[in-house]
Amino acid sequence: MSAAFTFPGQGSQVVGMGKALADSFAQARAVLDEVDDALGQKLSTLMWEGPIETLTLTENAQPALMAVSLATMRVLEAEAGLDLARDAAFVAGHSLGEYSALAAAGTFTIADTARLLRVRGRAMQAATPVGTGAMAAILGLEFGDVVTVAAEAAQDEVCQAANDNGGGQVVISGHKGAVERACEIAKARGAKRAIPLPVSAPFHCALMQPAADAMAEALSQVAVKAPVVPLVANVLAAPISDPAEIVRRLVEQVTGTVRWRECVAAMAGHGVTTFYEVGTGKVLSGLVRRIADGASGIAIGTPEDIAAYTASRA
Repeated sequence: MSAAFTFPGQGSQVVGMGKALADSFAQARAVLDEVDDALGQKLSTLMWEGPIETLTLTENAQPALMAVSLATMRVLEAEAGLDLARDAAFVAGHSLGEYSALAAAGTFTIADTARLLRVRGRAMQAATPVGTGAMAAILGLEFGDVVTVAAEAAQDEVCQAANDNGGGQVVISGHKGAVERACEIAKARGAKRAIPLPVSAPFHCALMQPAADAMAEALSQVAVKAPVVPLVANVLAAPISDPAEIVRRLVEQVTGTVRWRECVAAMAGHGVTTFYEVGTGKVLSGLVRRIADGASGIAIGTPEDIAAYTASRA
């Protein structure tokens, strides 16, 4: 059995995230303390007590989701003897989850990852004036068809396919008017639904170029090691391990498409049959089952999940 470890992106945050882990395991508590120290903020208190509106701010949600993923990894290493280099073929993460994946694989320290994600969150939020951008999920059209729709709707504005999530779900991003036009065109072309998303900025499109520039600067200032297992990169849907290329692709990712469907398919094509989703939520586990026939998606984010994983290895 070949396994990959995957890490969730924004939208999976909930009040209370990580608390059961921290209450149950010293290793989890230590990771959350490390993130709090790196940010100079009691992010863990916000994670556990809310309010959800503050937790959902991009600059908070991104490091918070990473913190729970890495807390879970440290517990798996201590309790179940997990060794990524031995037990995984690949790591991958959805958007910000790519940073969690790289921290898990030893490319970045947890403290550096927290600080990078704080920069990333703030820069993505600041890249466009509030209200000028939008995102929407197009359901029931093929990826190529959505790319065509987005290009047609742009009309000298920005409109791009931001996330190819699989299972007939493609997210578009860009100027608000262009995204609204794309939704109408998509429905006319047979999309089952076109759903505006409650996001604070138009992620993964050309409007994010100021944030990409900020990440290039921030990444130039941290130590980058080769991961202990290859990362299947969002923008390539292919495995990479070279530190310089990893940095380059992380910068590209800010304005580029998250090719998640192709990432999962590529890992399945390399023989991966089990995809563990480490951290908060079960979004990626659900997508796996819609992308890769016969593959299993297993979420690990609670003490009970950790016990089940540990038992499965006994």
